[in-house]
Amino acid sequence: MYTVAIVEDEDLYAGQLEEYLNRYALDKDIRIRTVRYRDGAEIAEDTSVQADVILMDIQMPGMDGMTAAEKIRERDSRVVIMFITNRIDYAIRGYQVDALDYVVKPVDYFSFSKKMDRAFLKAADQMNRTVTLVLPNGMVRLNTGDICYVESQGHSLVYHCTSDVYRLRGRMSDAEEKLLPYSFFRSNKGYLVNLRHVMGIRDGCCIVCGDSLPIARARKNEFMAALAEYMGKMG
Repeated sequence: MYTVAIVEDEDLYAGQLEEYLNRYALDKDIRIRTVRYRDGAEIAEDTSVQADVILMDIQMPGMDGMTAAEKIRERDSRVVIMFITNRIDYAIRGYQVDALDYVVKPVDYFSFSKKMDRAFLKAADQMNRTVTLVLPNGMVRLNTGDICYVESQGHSLVYHCTSDVYRLRGRMSDAEEKLLPYSFFRSNKGYLVNLRHVMGIRDGCCIVCGDSLPIARARKNEFMAALAEYMGKMG
């Protein structure tokens, strides 16, 4: 099932988008759940939202759609954002927040369905490469490629990412099970390393995003074999 957030202050347009999504779900034989937000601030402040696609009106009272999208991007770099607007010049600005596309009002179903084909194709791809972390103050969805390594500290896990660090309660075995399909490998008991971010091996450590992480002697051969296999795949 896909979740689509409709961010629209006008009931008429919000109802039309929901009607089109229901029709699209029937046409494509997929399940879509919709959730409605009436302004940009409402969705920007909802840290629990786990939408796969966001249909965002740009011109809204209070917080506009562009500002809301910027705030959403701070915690979710992969959700598919598509702007709804009657101003094409506004819509073009959407590329600054990595918006996939825009739909111009008034919306007709044929063009809407074509754009939804792109949106759900990208959403499906993102779902296969993202993990959701439940934090003490909310949640964040990460692309696995943005995670450098996971560190175990007592009963907590620390996710060291390219742009931030996230701490949550959890077990390394759970993180390993979740990330193993995405070329992660344990360098030792306390570190789960993303092989794509290994920049070198020095003094018994792997260099990951500028940090030196020790490689356990018992794991060295397996780690080096996994790294060589990964590098071979990347060509």
